Amino acid sequence: MVAQRIAPVASSKRAGDRAAATEANRARAAIDAELVRRFNAGDETAFVEIVGYYRDTMFHIAYRHLRNHADAEEIAQDTFIRAHRSLARFRGDSSLAAWLYRVTLNLTYNRYAYFFRRCRHTSISLDATFQEDENATLADLIACTAPGPIRETACSELSAIIVRCTDELAANHQEVLALRMAEHRSYRYIGRTLGISIGTVKSRLARARTKLRARLSLACPEFGLEDSPTSFLEPIRATASGVEVNE
Repeated sequence: MVAQRIAPVASSKRAGDRAAATEANRARAAIDAELVRRFNAGDETAFVEIVGYYRDTMFHIAYRHLRNHADAEEIAQDTFIRAHRSLARFRGDSSLAAWLYRVTLNLTYNRYAYFFRRCRHTSISLDATFQEDENATLADLIACTAPGPIRETACSELSAIIVRCTDELAANHQEVLALRMAEHRSYRYIGRTLGISIGTVKSRLARARTKLRARLSLACPEFGLEDSPTSFLEPIRATASGVEVNE
């Protein structure tokens, strides 16, 4: 009995919603017809109102098919460029909304076909969201290599301390550290530059590092003498640029 009473109520509610939607569509069609009339009479502000009302809708139509923000933005823009050129020929056989919808879909399908021929459909834009009702994008999964404010400040302070402590070393220790740690030169290169053997380069570099560590431990007690320099300095690796870095 309860179900029998609920069914007519639900049916009546749906009928009421449909009637309200139909009335709203009629009201919107009347507004659009007036805007088109004003635009064709030379009133450019009417077209601005059309764009303001329909732009988001056209963007979302394109985005649902292309899954790319930049492409969807371009499609929406092209839709209104074409509308601006063609509204004088708009006869009103259908609603303005339906007409704009068809223009957007045609442009979207053409763009998709263009991408399909170039296998663009096999790739996903970093702007693509995981789901339509979420704001998170694929780009959010990519780690940023740029240092944050805290790390950048700490590195700046540490660099200033290292420079100050290095300036207190003997000249021959400063030059070997500069060639190895600042310019990332190989032992062979350092030996040729300073006119010493590779063995001397290694021993001099070891003594320079030990003295630098002692001065760092005085300047910053958190850097103990027993700590390895790599415990607070990020290691530098060789790159494809041809810089020689020997461990």
